[in-house]
Amino acid sequence: MASDIDARVISEYWGREKLAEAMLDALKARGADLDALTPDEVAPVDQFHGGGKPVTVRLAKVAGAAPGMRVLDVGGGFGGPARTLAVEFGCHVTTVDLTESYVRAARMLTARMGLEDRVSHHVGNALDLSFPDGAFDMVWTQNSGMNIADKARLYAGFHRVLRPGGLLALQEPMAGPTQPLVYPVMWARDPSTSFLRAPAEMKALIERAGFAARVWDDVTAETAGPSSGAAIPAHSIQRLVMGDAIDEIIRAGHRNRAEGRLVSVQAVFDRP
Repeated sequence: MASDIDARVISEYWGREKLAEAMLDALKARGADLDALTPDEVAPVDQFHGGGKPVTVRLAKVAGAAPGMRVLDVGGGFGGPARTLAVEFGCHVTTVDLTESYVRAARMLTARMGLEDRVSHHVGNALDLSFPDGAFDMVWTQNSGMNIADKARLYAGFHRVLRPGGLLALQEPMAGPTQPLVYPVMWARDPSTSFLRAPAEMKALIERAGFAARVWDDVTAETAGPSSGAAIPAHSIQRLVMGDAIDEIIRAGHRNRAEGRLVSVQAVFDRP
């Protein structure tokens, strides 16, 4: 398991007070009916990863998400991908996230959308998954491993909780051919909490954990955020979470992608 200080530092970086209330205010400002929310209406505030809901749907289709699948979403955040998998693909989804304020917001949105029978949210550590062996048909993770140094342990845990014949579906920022990264990035102010690997290294690491690659796609273009000159709306989830720091993060992200310092991959692996 990650040390207490590592977990605390990461949770404090991501955590925000009154986040659920701010998300509802953002939805109201966008004209949403809070008593009749849909995944598409909520997507601007609950799909907190590069590419938003379209890349969530892309990964679900590539992975073959299907009705009745038991899915574990590790690093489930605000629950946007989980609710998309439930509503649009018929899955039953359990999410785990280290950040309590995110889990509270996820539970609030899931309850408002009447999906508590299909989606549940839990505070937990990705390196210490508290589920039985073979409990899930699919492990799903989008942009959740960047702060984790012990990736071998992470993927060994994914392998354990998947049934034989299960699937791992992931989307992850990875180190590009030009290094180092320009900071700050969305997940870290400096290199002390950022642990990216190059794509070839990541693929080999996951295969050593017992997985067999089925799909490996570079989706850097699809997951790029706004250009460095674009204004980030006050009610965007990026500004709600990162505040005024988002402007410098966007500038750094634009440079990282343009200079080949950062790439993004979607992949699907079989668990034999």
